[in-house]
Amino acid sequence: MRTRQFGDSGLETSAIGFGGWPMGRGQYGDLDDDEAISAVHAAFDGGITLYDTAAVYGWGYGETLMGKAIKDLKREDIVLVTKGAREWKVDNSDNRSATVADSDPDLLRASIDASLKRLQTDYIDVFLIHWPDKGRPFSDPMEVLEEAKKAGKIRHTGVSNFSVPMMEESLQTSPIITEQIGYHIFDRRPEADVMPFVQSHGMGVMAYGSMAHGLLTGSWSPVQSFGDDDWRKGGANFGIQNWGPEHLAANVAAVEKLKGIAADHGKTIAQLAIAWVLDNPTVSVALAGAKKPSEIIEDMGGDWDLPAGLKETIDNLVLGEGSGVGLSGMEIAT
Repeated sequence: MRTRQFGDSGLETSAIGFGGWPMGRGQYGDLDDDEAISAVHAAFDGGITLYDTAAVYGWGYGETLMGKAIKDLKREDIVLVTKGAREWKVDNSDNRSATVADSDPDLLRASIDASLKRLQTDYIDVFLIHWPDKGRPFSDPMEVLEEAKKAGKIRHTGVSNFSVPMMEESLQTSPIITEQIGYHIFDRRPEADVMPFVQSHGMGVMAYGSMAHGLLTGSWSPVQSFGDDDWRKGGANFGIQNWGPEHLAANVAAVEKLKGIAADHGKTIAQLAIAWVLDNPTVSVALAGAKKPSEIIEDMGGDWDLPAGLKETIDNLVLGEGSGVGLSGMEIAT
């Protein structure tokens, strides 16, 4: 597995990172804990060094499971990333409601400590503000993160799903090294302004959703359905409708053609999708979510260079057929 750096920070990461969202129960369908832990171990054995999770994944369960998975690995060889400042509510029946961005300093301090406990670690390599809280100055969460750095609880700071003006404001308080943002063949929005800003400020992009949250696994049908415990059920994709009823059939048809292109190069569609993300030099790491060892082993084959002209072929195909492709400027969800 080849390595890259987060911009000018000096922090090194494997080109492909392990995405921990699918490890959060209640959000990505059925999950076997032992298989998920084995997937993390398979990733480590294959050279993946970065492991990404968040407090809100499974409402704490994702971090807890990730903590179990990494406790037997060499902690100094791991870049552990988690995210906070997104709260969830629990009613009397223990059902979780929609999450909300909340950068209240006291809540964020408690969130950092809770993440450390769930992850069974003394420090977090990169802590990200998960979503922007537009009701507060961005100096509020950044000051808390700087405080946590001085206390040795975290080593580097970053943001996720922030616009350029939000990053500009955040940088006045903390030297953030990365923006984690959705970026894949079916979502090009970060190319407009986020990526140029990140590159010009010596930062690096953590690209999530490298396989369009499952669309680019090549296993979907034009009438794909999801269980009640799967966030993808509604068809929404962070502001674009890649698998909504008005776009799904066209995008699945495009994926079928991409599978043929991948096969022509001895690769799977997932490996093609990851290589496409890594082809952008602003990307420090492409995240790949997995619940089984076989999934992450396949994903690790995405560390290869696209031959000359292949990206243009892919882009022409997808932009022509996938009417759900995101091309507008980055939109920040509320």
